[in-house]
Amino acid sequence: MERQDAPALPPAGVAAACAECGSDSHERQYTWYGERRTCEQCLLGSRKRRGGLESDQYELFVESLAEALDLRERETGLHSQRVATHTLLLAVHHYKNASDLREVYWGSLLHDIGKIGVPDAVLLKPGRLSDEEWRIMREHPRNGHLILQKLPFLSMAADIVLCHEERFDGSGYPAGLKGEEIPLAARLFAVIDTLDAMTFDRPYRKALAFDAAKAEILRMSGSQFDPRAVDTFLREEAALREMAGMEFPLAK
Repeated sequence: MERQDAPALPPAGVAAACAECGSDSHERQYTWYGERRTCEQCLLGSRKRRGGLESDQYELFVESLAEALDLRERETGLHSQRVATHTLLLAVHHYKNASDLREVYWGSLLHDIGKIGVPDAVLLKPGRLSDEEWRIMREHPRNGHLILQKLPFLSMAADIVLCHEERFDGSGYPAGLKGEEIPLAARLFAVIDTLDAMTFDRPYRKALAFDAAKAEILRMSGSQFDPRAVDTFLREEAALREMAGMEFPLAK
């Protein structure tokens, strides 16, 4: 199924650079708002501020680390920052403490840090994984948790990393947790991560239209996803739809 909600072409005579930072790099994704073009970095920055977060030197370092992990896994654009920022948008409907919101952001940003221990032959394998390869892959949440649990100020973030592959009906991994056994932040993240996976290109398929992804998320509410998390997703649908419309510019 081809994506149908790509952004419109720029109006004739309008500059192609980001209206916020002036970038026109072909390594960035962009979207259009009327006659204003915005790059992925600026859009994510504005949404992070909506969640009450301002970047400091430590956060910038962790964002750079997450970007390096994305490059290894050949993710599209700023995958980890996208899912972290939009999980944060959902989280502000449920958390009011600034430190909790920062941990939601950091845990979502570093959700796949445990994959640093997965061999390239498994992580980047184009075909179906063998049973042994799948066993190795399924250990990445625990490995990521082991890394973060050594930092007491990131205990909530570590729980997100540990539980981000769990499913509401208990069919996920690594522990097969069910319902409210799964931390709420991890349940919110699961919706956003799946949305991102469906609405951005992957090596094995092209991106789906936002409406097709939304229909799948609604269908899986109560099984893969917490209905409460899905309801919050619907409250932020406009912002999430805009992000799904991001694209890399055509080559000059």
